[in-house]
Amino acid sequence: MALVKIADFDPNYHENFNENDIKGMDIYTDSDEKIGTVSDVLVDEEGLFRYFVVDLGLWIFGKKVLLPVGRSRLDQNSSRIYAVGMTKEQAENLPEFNERQEVDRDYEERVRQVYRPTFLDATSSTASTYNPDTYNYQQEPSLYDLNDQDHQTFKLYQERLIASKTRTKTGEVAIGKRVETETARVSVPIEKERVVIERVTPVDAGKAVAPGSVNFGEGEVARIEVYEETADIHKEAFVHEEVRIKKVVEQEMVEAQETLRREELDVETDGLPVVEGSDSNLI
Repeated sequence: MALVKIADFDPNYHENFNENDIKGMDIYTDSDEKIGTVSDVLVDEEGLFRYFVVDLGLWIFGKKVLLPVGRSRLDQNSSRIYAVGMTKEQAENLPEFNERQEVDRDYEERVRQVYRPTFLDATSSTASTYNPDTYNYQQEPSLYDLNDQDHQTFKLYQERLIASKTRTKTGEVAIGKRVETETARVSVPIEKERVVIERVTPVDAGKAVAPGSVNFGEGEVARIEVYEETADIHKEAFVHEEVRIKKVVEQEMVEAQETLRREELDVETDGLPVVEGSDSNLI
């Protein structure tokens, strides 16, 4: 609920008021007592009137206060704004408006507390359940409602471009693993032992040996151990590559063009002269 001055929202706002600037209009009570003038107007982000900044120079010199638009009535013939139900006691109790300070939620609530006793609906519990995070002006129409009977020229509508971004999913990348197989061949040389028996004729064959040097016996065995190698081939797993996954954000400028509308005032005089003045415009 950010509030801005009307000229900051629309520098040409006065074109909707028959060239008569709403700032400077006189403020009167219901009993036709002049209490001050309109110093400025505060509107919300949609351009809807929320408060008149009233300079109470005739009641309280040098004090400015906020008047909710729902507590006002416009008299187009006399270019007056009436502060409906305003009393001097309320004016004294209202927090002073400072041009250099922001109108925050706490300040607005202090203003509403002064106006509520006579205008808060008996069935409403806004005052006792006020929550600054959820409060909206529609909760108290008696303070902020702009009815057509009293506020015909208070509604300024203007279109403006609002730039925003929407994050949408444009795709999805799925990264997984699969197992591929291949046939691998490996050659391993192995050794095998075998026994080779050779029978040869000694060089002293046929020569007699000395008596008693020969011992004949049975069961004499010569043993030779024979070995062979066998191939031990098996598989083992190892890391051959590492994959790192990340996202990068790329920016691009998007431009859009739209036709904006703004309400202007058409005056049909039916041939009658238009008299312009500082206090009123009469047809």
